[in-house]
Amino acid sequence: MTDTPNARAAVRRLKRVAIYVLAAAIIIAGWGIFTRVQTRAALKQDAEQSSVPVVIVTTAKHSDVGDELVLPGDVQAFVDAPIYARTSGYLKRWYADIGKHVKAGELLAEIETPEVDAQYRQARADLATADANNRLSQTTSQRFQELRKTGLVAQQDVDNAVGDAEAKKAQSESARQNMQRLEQMQGFNRISAPFDGVVTARKIDVGALVTEGSATGQELFHLSATSRLRVYVQVPQAYASWITPGMAASLTTVERPEQRHPAKVVSTSQSIDATTRTLLTELDADNPNGELLPGAYSMVHLPLPSGLKTWRVPSNALLFRGDGLHVATVDADNNVQLNTVTIGRDYGAIVEILSGVDAQDRIILNPPDSILPGTPVRVRADQP
Repeated sequence: MTDTPNARAAVRRLKRVAIYVLAAAIIIAGWGIFTRVQTRAALKQDAEQSSVPVVIVTTAKHSDVGDELVLPGDVQAFVDAPIYARTSGYLKRWYADIGKHVKAGELLAEIETPEVDAQYRQARADLATADANNRLSQTTSQRFQELRKTGLVAQQDVDNAVGDAEAKKAQSESARQNMQRLEQMQGFNRISAPFDGVVTARKIDVGALVTEGSATGQELFHLSATSRLRVYVQVPQAYASWITPGMAASLTTVERPEQRHPAKVVSTSQSIDATTRTLLTELDADNPNGELLPGAYSMVHLPLPSGLKTWRVPSNALLFRGDGLHVATVDADNNVQLNTVTIGRDYGAIVEILSGVDAQDRIILNPPDSILPGTPVRVRADQP
């Protein structure tokens, strides 16, 4: 090839074009690598962020318990008893209907007992016969003993007479006890009130057959002593240590929520129920005017130490673990912490916390059961 100036210039132009093309290729390849690295880094960051659970948090609301603990109570009569017949027959008359206030010993009803009356008359006749036989046997025994001294009768005859006298004496005593038993049965035809109270039920009417006893017989009346009442309340375990016998309390009812009835703690079960974690507590309340009714639903107001402060959190923030009750919180580094808490009253959607949380705690709502301390989380964007 002829080495002319034109040829050399063309070669130089080709070299420059090749250099430009190579530089462009290098730039394009570098840009592609750079963008791919950036994309991979962004994907990795997104993956890492996606692997961190997003949580919704809330804060504990301050709750001032005040000076009393209010719990539902079960009102019962101080004495409550069903009245049954102790003899069989037919109801002759009743004297007390529902709502009547009766005194101890007051007549409630009378029962006709023809069979018992006939048995009593027979027992009296049997006793008279037994007494006559006994007197004869005693006289015969004394005579044989006197005759034995003169040798006119054998010792065997004397022993027979003495044994017969003792047997007749026992028969006479047996007949007397049987008559007294039937005499007492006759006395049972009058049904009397065993204590002062109110007749809350009458389940029998004139002419009805009355059967003896509670196993097969029908309940005739139901009697309740309402001048003094027993009130039972289940106190949560967290408050059990503050309940002591002699503590003054008060009662309110649904129909008169503004009226307080004084009451007093008389005893506790001294044991926490393993199912409900509560302490069964009994209070007594005077009810001279009958304003409180047995079986009524009431609210028991128990005094608490002054200045006691608690917190309220949603019930779906609680975690039940083998070592107790917890709430999951988010610390300043957005890591999970588990706080052991002591629960007070349960209001359904809200529970009362006595210890374990504070106003600054960010409490996780609906935490998964698998959540562990130290787990990183992300607070939802619209959360503080």
